[in-house]
Parts: sequence; structure tokens; C-alpha cells
Amino acid sequence: MFEDRNTQRRFYSAPQSVTSLVAAFMEPTITVVVFLAVSRWFDEPIVRSDLVLCLLVFALTFPGRNRFWDRPLNAAVDISTSWASLLVILGLCGYATDSLELFDPLVLAWWAVITPALQWLAFFGGRRLLRWQASLPENRRRAVVVGAGPLGVKVARAFRARGDIGLEFLGFFDDRTDDRVDAEAVGQRLGNLRQVASHVREHGVHEVYITLPLGSQPRIVELLEAVQGTTASVFFVPDVFGISIIQGRLIDMNGVPVVGLCETPFTGTNRLAKRIEDLILASLILVLISPLLLAIAIGVKLSSPGPAIFRQRRNGLDGEEIVVYKFRSMRAMDDGSVVRQATKDDPRITPFGAFLRRTSLDELPQFFNVLQGRMSIVGPRPHAVAHNEQYRRLIKAYMVRHKVKPGITGWAQVNGHRGETDTIEKMQARVEYDLEYLRNWSIGLDLQIIARTVKLVFFDRNAY
Repeated sequence: MFEDRNTQRRFYSAPQSVTSLVAAFMEPTITVVVFLAVSRWFDEPIVRSDLVLCLLVFALTFPGRNRFWDRPLNAAVDISTSWASLLVILGLCGYATDSLELFDPLVLAWWAVITPALQWLAFFGGRRLLRWQASLPENRRRAVVVGAGPLGVKVARAFRARGDIGLEFLGFFDDRTDDRVDAEAVGQRLGNLRQVASHVREHGVHEVYITLPLGSQPRIVELLEAVQGTTASVFFVPDVFGISIIQGRLIDMNGVPVVGLCETPFTGTNRLAKRIEDLILASLILVLISPLLLAIAIGVKLSSPGPAIFRQRRNGLDGEEIVVYKFRSMRAMDDGSVVRQATKDDPRITPFGAFLRRTSLDELPQFFNVLQGRMSIVGPRPHAVAHNEQYRRLIKAYMVRHKVKPGITGWAQVNGHRGETDTIEKMQARVEYDLEYLRNWSIGLDLQIIARTVKLVFFDRNAY
């Protein structure tokens, strides 16, 4: 589902590393500068409350997302949804702290309109600048691929798909005969492996991409020795397309290079940012919904015998068992080795419980799980322990979703994979979205998911 996009990201990490730093500061800087500029335009003095708002906004939007490689329409939608989500969060903060009156409504209105427009203009200008720079003859980089198999062809396709990265693909090198290489590469062969170094020198090749299998190590070593006698940059492309790579990166472990293939995105400052986000939002939401929690608890007790809160064992971070809180919506409370999923018109669901499940109000007690540190507001939805034991044997990379804390809502849920997973295909699709979230996490993405979840509460009919 996501292979093409992630394939491109793996190959374009070099040019993206330059723009990522700009993108990290561009969005929060524009947001803060526009607010200050609009305030001055309306002759509003910059007071302490304004500075506090600027600091909060910068913290919530940093680091900004690198959208320079996205399509303009996709970038516009992403900017709009992220900005709308941020405004909702700020509005809730202002309401909870009774601080909205500290700001001029006219300033806030113009700020809300101008900021996303300038962010899109900055994105579009940056995208045009990147393309213009890539088109300059002095910035064009010639590249060859060593290995004319399926992996080498994927690399070549990635080069052709993106003309704005400044790479000019020349052809393949391979020792095998035409009947043993990929059919697409036959007409683009430049020679065998022994001719690579001389071709690089004679044609001014800037980059060499080696896509040979690891079993060809002696040939790879020989090739590296020859190519290192030139000025070309050399890249090794491992065949990892069958692996669910999560936060892949190169780590220096006391001088020993280690390639990380599957790692949580929440390390270092990301872990701190995620926890701060959870604490602030969960605290604000619990304060706002406390009367609703009491009303629902009374409704559950009156609608059927049994406790108001249902506790069930789930797998949390690193697969450890946690206890998740929900408002009881069923007459039965399964938590054993066999847990039957809820289905449409399930007789175990009480009438009041059906309403709670349809509106997701039964999930509200999980904000206490967030404060405890067992869960996050946004993350892969936790499944019953019995279901994990079942699906971990059936779905590839299923347990990778436990590299992060489970969430009250998630990327899969806002993309239509909410409710019953009565087939392996449905659970597979949910897992793919969960892994996509791990690969692309940002605070902006979390805010977008929260905003879309609020919409689903009122309009979605897939939950029961």
C-alpha cells in the first residue's frame, strides 16, 4: 500500500537531509512571525501572554514537516488540516485556562487565515527553488547502478520518477547475461563490473549505487576498491523491500557502524515531546469532560447490572501487559484466553452500550491510562492479549506496532479501519497504517489525527 512512497524516501534521504533542517524551522517560524506581525499591524503591544502563546505554538509545531517533496495539492491539504488541528488545541487550551480574552479576536482571525497561506507559499517557493537548482547543469549528478536485477530496476525507476533531485541515470553494470537480468534493464546495460571504474572516470559519474545481493560480497569488495580510486560517491542499497523498516538509521556504537531497521520513533527529544503532548492534552480534555464522565458512569450503572468501568488486559509498549479502562458497554466482560470481537447487532451489547460504542464515548476513561503513562492519545489501538497471540502468527510485522505506546485513536482508525476486523485482510490493512504512522510520526500528524477523530465521533458508523 505504501511501498512506492517509502521506496522514494529511502533513495532521496541525501537531498532531503538538507531541506529537512529548513523545514523543521520554517513552519514554526512562519507561525510565530505572522502572529507578531499581525499584532503590530493592529498596533497591539507584545505582552507576556503573546510571548507565552508564541512559545507554545513553536513547541507544538517544531519540528515542521518536510513537505518539499509532496505534490502541491497534498501539501495544501496537509497544511490546512495540521493548522486546523492546532487551532482546535489552542482553542481548548484558551477555554480551559480562561485566557482567550487576553487576545484581540481580530488579530487571531487574521493570524488564522494568513499563516496557512504563507506556509503553502513558502512550500511552493521552496519546491520551485529546489527544481530550479536541480535543473542547473552544474548541479546535475550522473549516476549508475551496479546490478541489473529487480532491486537495481527499482532504484532506476526511483531516479526517473523524481526529476527534481538533480540525478541523471546513465545505465546498469552487471556480469550476468541478458537472460539472467531484469528484462527492463537489458537495453540499458553499460558493461560488466570490471568496467565500472573506468566508465566512472571517463564520463564523470558522480554516484554509484550498488544493488548486488549480499552473497556477492567478494565482488562487492573488489568493486569498492576499484571505484574508491575515483571521486564518485558510492552507495550500497540493501534489499530491504520485504522488511517493514521503522525509523531506519545508521548508528555509531563506539566506532562500530550499526544499521537500525526497526526502532521506535520516540527516542531522545521525540520521546519527551510525545510525553509532554500527552500530559497537556489529556489533562485539558479530562478537565473539560469530567461532567460527561460522571453522567456516562451513572448511565452505565442504570442501564444494566455490573461495574461502570470495564478493565481488560492489553499489550502495551514492547508487548508488556497493561490494564486498559473503558466504560462497560456489554453484559459480558471477556478477558481470558479467548476474547470474541464485538460484531454488528451483537446481543452482548447493551442499548446504552451501543450508543457509547457508536460515538466512541466508551473510550474516554483511557485518558487516565494516558496520564499513567501506559497509553498515548495517538498510537496503534491496543488489541486484547488473546487477539495479539492470534494475529502475531498470521500477520507479518504485527508486533512491530508495539514499539510505541498504544493510543486512544490512531492513523488506521481515521483512515476507515475502525470497528470489527473479522478477516485477516482487514487486520492486515490496519497494521499497515499503524506501521506507516511509526515511520512518519510528528506532532503535526498527531494533531491531524485528533482533529479527524473528532469528526469520526459524529459521522462514522463503522463502530459497534
